[in-house]
Amino acid sequence: MQTKKFGNNGPQVSVIGQGTWYLDRGDRKAAVAALKRGIDAGMTHIDTAEMYGDAELVIADAITGRRDGLFLVSKVLPSNASRRGTITACERSLKRLKTDRLDCYLLHWRGTTPLAETVAAFDELIAAGKIRSWGVSNFDADDLDELRDVAGEGNIACNQVLYHLQERAIEHAVIPWCERHGVAVVAYSPFGHNDFPLASTKAGTVLQSIAERHKATPRQVALSFLTRLPSVLAIPKASNAEHAAENAVAATLKLSADELAALDAAFPRGPKPRSLPML
Repeated sequence: MQTKKFGNNGPQVSVIGQGTWYLDRGDRKAAVAALKRGIDAGMTHIDTAEMYGDAELVIADAITGRRDGLFLVSKVLPSNASRRGTITACERSLKRLKTDRLDCYLLHWRGTTPLAETVAAFDELIAAGKIRSWGVSNFDADDLDELRDVAGEGNIACNQVLYHLQERAIEHAVIPWCERHGVAVVAYSPFGHNDFPLASTKAGTVLQSIAERHKATPRQVALSFLTRLPSVLAIPKASNAEHAAENAVAATLKLSADELAALDAAFPRGPKPRSLPML
């Protein structure tokens, strides 16, 4: 599995990880098997959140006896992101995950709590050994500027954002900001939200032809395209073991400059939106 450095001071982390949004809503046995298969295939970066229902409990079942080899991430809701609330939420997630620490802890999106309060909680959690780093999710470039002013340069490990072939807004400002400041970009919902390109569409035909050339699947090509930039990692969700194994192969797929250009033309990033898209 290919790896990339996770933030300025972070470890090498698998480029293709495992997302867990809605993972608790299907067959639990299949979900646990998918996570285990993903780990076996090198997708040791596992992402979750307190908002994701029982996903943390499903992960706990999947990682029993394997915690030391993983990069485990969870998130605090903005409504819980006061100094005391963040610490309490983290401790609750640790208990549900049956672990003593998180490798990274994120503010799920920006709320009304002053960023200084949440950052102070993150610092306290690091000092206590309960998290090893912290970051954010769904932050636009101007939000990141404010956060850097509060936290200082080099302390934001990552920004987790919506990024897929048909939603490339983060390429305008967010990715450049993160690359300037050594912040990892983690793409969530990299296949879209029930709107992955169909082979019957003009753009989907381009995607399909490139996949056939590599004896790969369109989803593997999509993941390879999204992670082409040095700062970007992706966390697709897999509902079964076969899909998890398929996702992992994307890390070995190398697209040519012509193929990247063809995908860029087929799925144009479009104009910069007024606000950052998110789910």
